[in-house]
Amino acid sequence: MNLIYECARPLLAACNPETAHSLTLRGLRLSGRFSGGGKPQGTAVELAGLTFSNRVGLAAGFDKNGEAIVGLTRLGFGFIEIGGVTPLAQPGNPKPRVYRLASYGAVINRLGFNNDGVERIHDRLKQTPAIKPTLLGVNLGINRDTPIEEAARDYLTCMRSLCEFADYFTINISSPNTPRLRELHYGQQLKLTLKSVLTERDKLVQTSGCRLPVFVKVSPDLDTITTQELAQRIREAGCDGLIATNTTTDRSSIRHRLANQEGGLSGRPLLERSLSTVMCIREAVGADFPIVGVGGISSGTDAIAMREAGADLIQVYTALVYRGPRLVRELVSATD
Repeated sequence: MNLIYECARPLLAACNPETAHSLTLRGLRLSGRFSGGGKPQGTAVELAGLTFSNRVGLAAGFDKNGEAIVGLTRLGFGFIEIGGVTPLAQPGNPKPRVYRLASYGAVINRLGFNNDGVERIHDRLKQTPAIKPTLLGVNLGINRDTPIEEAARDYLTCMRSLCEFADYFTINISSPNTPRLRELHYGQQLKLTLKSVLTERDKLVQTSGCRLPVFVKVSPDLDTITTQELAQRIREAGCDGLIATNTTTDRSSIRHRLANQEGGLSGRPLLERSLSTVMCIREAVGADFPIVGVGGISSGTDAIAMREAGADLIQVYTALVYRGPRLVRELVSATD
């Protein structure tokens, strides 16, 4: 895969970001079809009732529709998170909506939960070969026109449809590209949403045959007190872990002609903010609550820093765009 990537890299760099991403997914899909799944390297980790074959996962957003799961396993990930998935298919925001900031190893996107919808993704997963021991997470979002007061309805619809395929669910309350979604970080709306999600999770034990862990993905754009209070409420609600963080709307770390583009910033400029958020959360929830660190990790050194900040597992996305598949084994080695 590394050789193929190096050969294709000039072509991908010359394409607009969405076209390049589509071509990459197509290549990974073909790779999985003809070569089957590979075995992840590294030492297994027990966390949240699951066995992760290593500490390195693919963050949500790379394979929104679960198109290339088998091919992605061959890169060596211990877990893969697809989505965000919404009940109804939606095209997302108007194009162009993805921008590379190559000098920063960064990307700005305002995709807006573009995906095929839960029914089509269900049918695709039904046809996808098992990828064990790699685990499959499903990141859940809400449709753009869903009132925030009814967010739980969308999460539950997706959980019911996909519980037979998922090893865990992630409740995405932090994408900056869906109006009002980040309001779910606060107060009674958070409490009611999590209560509905966790009640439904317990009901689905009869359907899936096992208790599926529920993680919550949070924003990096909160102050320290709010972050700690949020983390404590998520733990007290009965969730199984936190994923920190999503993309940021802050631009103070970059000076670039594209800096004013709307959307979430990911990649290297996000690292310090994500590390700080993980440290803050770890202090709030104690040593035994699972945290997945994501945001700006682009080297083994970054991965070690994220572990030292308090993350049990890590995820990557943007750095994979710039560094290619060899990054995965580097991260596995660093966190083993």
